[in-house]
Amino acid sequence: MACRIRVYVDERERGSGVPEALQGLGVAIVFQQLGVGDYVVSDRVAVERKTIEDLAKSVFDGRLFDQARRLSEYYEMPIIVVEGSFSELERVTSKSFQIRMALLAASIDYGVRIAYSSSPSETAKILASLARREQCESRRAVVVHRKPRFEKLWMQQLYVVQSFPGIGPRLAEKLLEKFGSIEAICKASIVELERVVGYERAKKLYQVIHARFTRSCDGNG
Repeated sequence: MACRIRVYVDERERGSGVPEALQGLGVAIVFQQLGVGDYVVSDRVAVERKTIEDLAKSVFDGRLFDQARRLSEYYEMPIIVVEGSFSELERVTSKSFQIRMALLAASIDYGVRIAYSSSPSETAKILASLARREQCESRRAVVVHRKPRFEKLWMQQLYVVQSFPGIGPRLAEKLLEKFGSIEAICKASIVELERVVGYERAKKLYQVIHARFTRSCDGNG
């Protein structure tokens, strides 16, 4: 019996040309509002597609690192596909070297694999090949994960701390390195927190930790 493959596709990818190309390759696609990634091809592989222009924008607004972190938290084998020619990067920005280094940093820091594609049709071929390998050869199921996976304790600790308002992955790591534990962060004074995250973030963090819970609380005092 022939192996039939399917790929979950984020709703925002409509109009990118990739879903239509996947269908042309005989891949069944299922549109969903994915919380993480643009394409899910198995229970362990999810793919974020980035055009050259979006790659540049995501580096400067910080989305690249957040997306890489989330991919690695939810899927064992996260992949970023960069679509387009790097010669385009020179036309988009004068900081092409910084963007290349940011992509490398995301790969090193979060274990994200980087693949390159020249066009939406080639991206579709990459996705179809991955799906066939995962679903037909490795017999993996296609699963959209709604909760992050935590293999190690430090990953859980980072996840908890970066859930605080204004605290991303980098500040979460700095806080844990400075104070040593979540308990110590919660016991720290505003002055101590300020030395790591600045006054405004420290004030908000202290308030969230110490304010008495009430559903009528508006967070302003």
